Amino acid sequence: MRQAKTIFAACMLMTITSAAMAQQALTGTVTTIDRINGTIGIQQTQGGTVGASAGGATEQLKVQGGPLEKLHAGDKVTYSVSGTGATRTITTIEKQ
Repeated sequence: MRQAKTIFAACMLMTITSAAMAQQALTGTVTTIDRINGTIGIQQTQGGTVGASAGGATEQLKVQGGPLEKLHAGDKVTYSVSGTGATRTITTIEKQ
């Protein structure tokens, strides 16, 4: 019984941690906008100093609520993403 409680506690901790990481604020540059399909391409800004100018890969994300009218390619943005894998959705996005 004690082992089951320990496993349950570990699973809960992993769930809380992954949910917190999913809502982490990210920064990047808008590369493409598809207003018809409600998706946006963002190249995530690399953190740190080593290779900071290299930039990350462009990622296509769904946008929740449709605030795409205010954004254009080349805009620097701060955003939060929820979901995992191919089903990632932007929950908040702000132009810097």
